[in-house]
Amino acid sequence: MALSIAGSDPSGGAGIQADLKTFHQFGVYGMAAITALTAQNTVGVNSVHVVPPEFLRQQLEALAADLPPDAIKTGMLADVQLAATVADCIRAFGWTPLVVDPVMIATSGDRLLSVDAEQVIRDRLLPLATLVTPNLDEASLLTGLEVRDVAQMERAGTVMLDLGAAAVLVKGGHLADDEIVDLLVTPDGTRRFCHQRIKSTSTHGTGCTLSAAITAGLASGRPLELAVEAGLAYVARAIANAPGLGAGHGPLNHMA
Repeated sequence: MALSIAGSDPSGGAGIQADLKTFHQFGVYGMAAITALTAQNTVGVNSVHVVPPEFLRQQLEALAADLPPDAIKTGMLADVQLAATVADCIRAFGWTPLVVDPVMIATSGDRLLSVDAEQVIRDRLLPLATLVTPNLDEASLLTGLEVRDVAQMERAGTVMLDLGAAAVLVKGGHLADDEIVDLLVTPDGTRRFCHQRIKSTSTHGTGCTLSAAITAGLASGRPLELAVEAGLAYVARAIANAPGLGAGHGPLNHMA
């Protein structure tokens, strides 16, 4: 069983909707605790309605009492109170492995995490994380470093290890090159995953989908490196076979 702690996307391309589709595609029973309701589509985020922290805690306590997950991922945590609640609950319940997708800015450019919540992610969630999956902008915000090339990606990954994360997957989708490089940084070294960029505007929810795929792999007992490899391959297939929906950054094909 895999649990997503994240926001809801009514367009179905990101958030818990994408996570549940991905869990299903990997043959894993999916659960979701909702942190926020959003009004969004492929063009942008129009509004966010944040769940009260106590209600989020009640969702997580209900699962802990009856359906403890085999792996967990966090997505959109919205604000400092929700981020702190999630960190408190994960630590109290001893839930592991944990994949932290530090959702800060949507594909459309809209901010999905308050500035004061960044420190909670950095100080309280990273030390609990089996894996952190930042893109270039998120890696920069978490480390305070400029992250614009592969060398800087590796340096940022090392800093996040020092902050307590067990492993870091720095995603290179925002690199300018035709070849995308994703770096898995662990205490044992760094592995590069390289693939040619797929020319597509259907990139809504790629980060959510990737972290969910890795979480599903971990829930199934896959070693971390194999879960990352399978997750990256799945996202590439999902982009290549995207249905071409929406006027902006369209959704992936989660059935790929």
